[in-house]
Amino acid sequence: MLDTAFLVRRQQPGFLLSSLCYVGGLAMGLAISAVLLVQAGVPPEALIDEFIVAAFLTSDGLSQTVTAALPLVLVGLASAVAMRVRFWNIGIEGQLWLGAVAATWVALNGIGPATLQLPLMMALAALAGAGWIAISLFLKLKWGVNEVISTLLLGSVAFLLVQHLLFGAWRDPANSFPVTAAFAETARFSGLGWGQLHAGLFVVLAVAFVVWFALEHTRAGFYADAVGLNPMTALATGLPVRRTVIGLVLLSGALSGLAGMMIVSGTEHRLNQTIGNGYLFSAIVIAYLARAKPLWVLVVALALGAVFTAGNVLKVFYSISEAMIVLVQGTVLLSILMAQFFSTYSLSRPV
Repeated sequence: MLDTAFLVRRQQPGFLLSSLCYVGGLAMGLAISAVLLVQAGVPPEALIDEFIVAAFLTSDGLSQTVTAALPLVLVGLASAVAMRVRFWNIGIEGQLWLGAVAATWVALNGIGPATLQLPLMMALAALAGAGWIAISLFLKLKWGVNEVISTLLLGSVAFLLVQHLLFGAWRDPANSFPVTAAFAETARFSGLGWGQLHAGLFVVLAVAFVVWFALEHTRAGFYADAVGLNPMTALATGLPVRRTVIGLVLLSGALSGLAGMMIVSGTEHRLNQTIGNGYLFSAIVIAYLARAKPLWVLVVALALGAVFTAGNVLKVFYSISEAMIVLVQGTVLLSILMAQFFSTYSLSRPV
C-alpha cells in the first residue's frame, strides 16, 4: 500500500495542525533533552530546579536570564530578518565581532563627548555589522556566490582580526590574558540595580518593537514575505525585490553588530576572545523556533537565556560540558523541524 503513496505539500496548513505539530515537537525535544542530561549525571529533580525555579522564580536567576537574553534577542532578530528573504546568514558571529570591535575602538580612544559615547558606539557597531555582511551580499548579487559559504568564511576572518588586536595593539599591558583594558564608565550601560541587568534592556526592547512594526505592519514586511515565498513571482508583479533583499540583509548585519556592542558595553566591559562564542547556533535556533516572527523571538530568546543560566550552574555543580548545552538546543530544534514535516506534507495514495 505505502509503495504507491506519495507526499503532497499542503498549500496552507491549518492553525490547529501547525500548533499541535509545533507543541508536539517541542515536547519531544524537551523529553529527549531531559533524558540526555539525566544520562550525563544530572539528577531528574535538578532539571526542574535549575531550568524553571532557579532561572525564572528567583530574583537573581531571573536577572541573569534576562541579561543573557538581551544579545540573544538581537542575534535572533538578525537571523529572522535575513530568513524572511531567504538569505542564510551563517556569519552572525563575524558581524557580532565587527560590531564589538567598532564599539571597543570608540571606548578605548574616548571618541566623542561622554554623553554621546554610547549612542556613537551603537551606531558604529551597527554600521560595522552591516558593512561586514555587505561583502557577502555583494558577492551574491554580483556573481551568485553562495552566502552560506561567504558569511561563514568571513566570520572566521573577523575572529582572526579580533585575535590580532587582542594579542597585539589592543592588549591590556596590565593583564596577562588577551583582553583589552576595561571600558570607562561612559562607555558602559548603567546598571538597573538588579543583578547584572543594565540599561541595554531598553535599547533591545526598542529595537525589537521597531523590527516587529516594520515587518508586521508596513509595506516592507509585505515585500519581505512576498520575496521570501517566491522572488520570481514578486519580481514579475513589480515588487522591489532587489531593494527589499538589500535592506533586510543589511539590517540583519546591523542587528548582529549591535549585539556585539551590547555584550562588551553591557556585561563584559572590555573586548575578549570569547564574547561571540555560540551565538551563531543560538541565533538560528531562536529564528526557527520563533518562525521568524519578531515577537516570538523575544519569548524564545528569554527561554534560551534560561538555558544558558541553568547551563552555567550545571557546568559548575554537575560537570556538564558546553557541548551538552549546545546538544540540548540542537535536539529541541531538530525535534520541532521533524514535527513540522507532518504539518507541511500529507500522505496521499492513488484511488
